[in-house]
Amino acid sequence: MIQACEARREKLRALMDEKGIDALFISHEANRYYLSGFELHDGQKNEYAGYLLITKDGKDWLFTDSRYWDAAKRLWDASRVFIYRSNPAGSINAHIKQLGYKKVGFEARTIPYAFQKAFAEDLNCIEGDGLVEELRIIKDAHEIACMKKSCALNHKLMQWVPSVCRPGRTERAVAWDIEKFFRDNGASELAFASIVAVGPNAALPHAIPGDTVISEECPVLIDVGCRLDDYCSDQTRTIWVGSNPTDEFKRTMEFVRTAQDAAIASMEPGQPAKAAHGVAVNVFKDAGVAEYFTHSLGHGVGLETHEAPSVNPRSEAILQPGMVITAEPGLYYPEWGGIRWEHMIHVTENGVERM
Repeated sequence: MIQACEARREKLRALMDEKGIDALFISHEANRYYLSGFELHDGQKNEYAGYLLITKDGKDWLFTDSRYWDAAKRLWDASRVFIYRSNPAGSINAHIKQLGYKKVGFEARTIPYAFQKAFAEDLNCIEGDGLVEELRIIKDAHEIACMKKSCALNHKLMQWVPSVCRPGRTERAVAWDIEKFFRDNGASELAFASIVAVGPNAALPHAIPGDTVISEECPVLIDVGCRLDDYCSDQTRTIWVGSNPTDEFKRTMEFVRTAQDAAIASMEPGQPAKAAHGVAVNVFKDAGVAEYFTHSLGHGVGLETHEAPSVNPRSEAILQPGMVITAEPGLYYPEWGGIRWEHMIHVTENGVERM
């Protein structure tokens, strides 16, 4: 892990050089972990485990507080661990001034405004968002292996989950069963809050599991993921509880699966990501149901469940080997529910593979 992080920081330095940045202040926790192996999560957003300063001369710094001193020195040169106490932004500002770097980039999207003001005082600061994400968008062999394990556990869950989607059980109860299954089978946590949506609730793409009860002969949409070896999975399936799915359900399922298959078949290295979205839309247009497809085809997955690249009609991304994206078309009808079907897709040198 340490060697991989060192190699990533060297690649980042090349990007910084192109932008004329002498030092880049890293505040986004997934980026911090990607570059250092230190603390993937800052669960409570009112306090942080720490920050990085990646420098053009390779003398990188890890900033943290005393709670993390022991964890930090296990993976970072202790002579370049800066322990801040009160006023982290001000003390980090003073330290960077002392180091003498002229142009300092920072991740403006992830730093609160009050912190930005104190951090940037009398420094020549420029926005440096997206540089680390440019590296993260291409997964290396180790990352792909981790994601395949995470995805395999998700597949195992999807084979099991119909057994707990029984009439009389609530969305909330099924969601808890899902979390227990993931943890009992090796996951460290959920990749995101599970979505279990019964009947008309499935028309809400990001439904929150509640006390709605599964009934005889009804649809249930399940969108879940786990984190295994630090990497996320994300899959959606829609099932019918009972033995007599309605014609509406069967017809909608056919449209969604056809759109997904067509979109995935169109994917290849060098293709604009938005083209795949367009393929799915065209399938729905031909079926006369495009107005019920209300979101993008997909998104990147990795250390975070939602990361670059976006797979939507506005995306400027070009598919490249090493990218992992989702293909998750859906159709939503408030009267009876909705259907979404999702696979994770690995872009390879020769095409794509479903994970």
